[in-house]
Amino acid sequence: MLVKTYGSTVFGIDATTITIEVNIANGVNFILVGLPDNAVKESQQRIKAAFKNNNLNYPGKEITVNMAPADIRKEGSTFDLSIAIGILAASEQVKSEQLNKFLIMGELSLDGTLNMMKGTLPIAIQAKKEGFKGFILPKGNAVEAAIVEGLEVYGAENLNEVVQFLNLKKDIQPTKVDIQQQFKEKLNAFEIDFRDVKGQDTIKRAFEIAAAGGHNVILIGPPGAGKSMLAKRLPTILPPMSLEESLETTKIHSVAGKTGKELGLITQRPFRKPHHTISDVALVGGGGFPQPGEISLAHNGVLFLDELPEYKRTVLEVMRQPLEDRNVTISRARFSIEFPAGFMLIAAMNPCPCGYYNHPEKECFCGPGIVQKYLNRISGPLLDRIDLHVEVTPVSFDELAHHTPNEGSKEIRERVINARLVQEKRYFDKKGTHCNAQMESKEITAFCKIDDTGSTILKNAMDKMGLSARAYDRILKVARTIADLDESKNIEAMHLAEAIQMRSLDRENWAG
Repeated sequence: MLVKTYGSTVFGIDATTITIEVNIANGVNFILVGLPDNAVKESQQRIKAAFKNNNLNYPGKEITVNMAPADIRKEGSTFDLSIAIGILAASEQVKSEQLNKFLIMGELSLDGTLNMMKGTLPIAIQAKKEGFKGFILPKGNAVEAAIVEGLEVYGAENLNEVVQFLNLKKDIQPTKVDIQQQFKEKLNAFEIDFRDVKGQDTIKRAFEIAAAGGHNVILIGPPGAGKSMLAKRLPTILPPMSLEESLETTKIHSVAGKTGKELGLITQRPFRKPHHTISDVALVGGGGFPQPGEISLAHNGVLFLDELPEYKRTVLEVMRQPLEDRNVTISRARFSIEFPAGFMLIAAMNPCPCGYYNHPEKECFCGPGIVQKYLNRISGPLLDRIDLHVEVTPVSFDELAHHTPNEGSKEIRERVINARLVQEKRYFDKKGTHCNAQMESKEITAFCKIDDTGSTILKNAMDKMGLSARAYDRILKVARTIADLDESKNIEAMHLAEAIQMRSLDRENWAG
């Protein structure tokens, strides 16, 4: 008897429906075809044990399983349930009349328990597109799949529950999620706040500008100055995620298996902080069966690289293309996969190996040329993609002991949102440009006009401070953002002056 069940496999952040054809004939054999990987091939042993431990009959005949389309590689153990139900239906232990209405996925334990799976959200979205009535999957993934409206999601704990449900002997209630309510409840639920930060007004201002214009930032300062603490709070002042951004971010985390059992929709902008020993593949994504890397997991959020010069040169250089294009393409001999990678880069570093170059109180013990050699670990092309270079100074005792309330994230965020609204109107007709940091040369010419006074200030800064030519466009972009925060139509001299102050590493002889 021939029976068809339906599963799905994920490529990039999109799913492809797979038809599992199970045929039982005379003989004694198990044949699995359709380009399965080792994890799929091992499903026979898991299915056999699960049948035995749940009093189900494993047919002693020739079982042929074909996974179509046969030219697409099938990966992972989540096809266990699809194949198991197909075998049970082909051997008339499960009713097959309604199998074409359901997508069925899940990894089986030897006792029949269903283990959690990756890629639930993109699979559910594709199931809805292709007109499936419902999605049967492990109970731990039900909340995530239920984000998709119009698809009945049935979370089961074990194989027996699925069998009884399909045989109409047990009713499993579909999981329901109020996506709008969940989105609103968690949108502003931050555990940290800029109100906790004492002193560091210059850095707070730099982060406000960065958030308002989507600019990348590098912080240079001694150990213990608060670089990491400030960076962690940046997502609290970024504009709230739209529902579309939230769904896209959740899809990426779902593919990577980073969504928890109780987590449905990701509503807060991600903050990723990979260790400096990370490999280039782990950062940008890849592997034999490509998975999203840290830059994709930071999509619509923040990627924080602490101790930037300690990262391997190859790791830093692979970020150059994603920083420009906001996506990363992983190419293999037989296929190519694209992952989104639209993130804000926040980097932090000590000014020298000992950490105390330019420190107001402590002496730097690095020898001649050591500071410059340390800074040269960061290439010019990468530095060219960072708009704000900000020096961080230690917080004084008076500032730490001061108990006057500080400005909180909520107030800063309101100004950021207002500035972003101005930019949305400005770039309404510009495809691919959503904020000031994404401006190309044509947009800079159109929207960053300066008067004679501003032109003189910028010329003098480049001459006297030894600013590099590449700093010119960056300064204009940042000045445009500062003007937007001030609700100014034109870029004024004070906006340019503030932007110039935030190009520390472009100053001639900065490192001695």
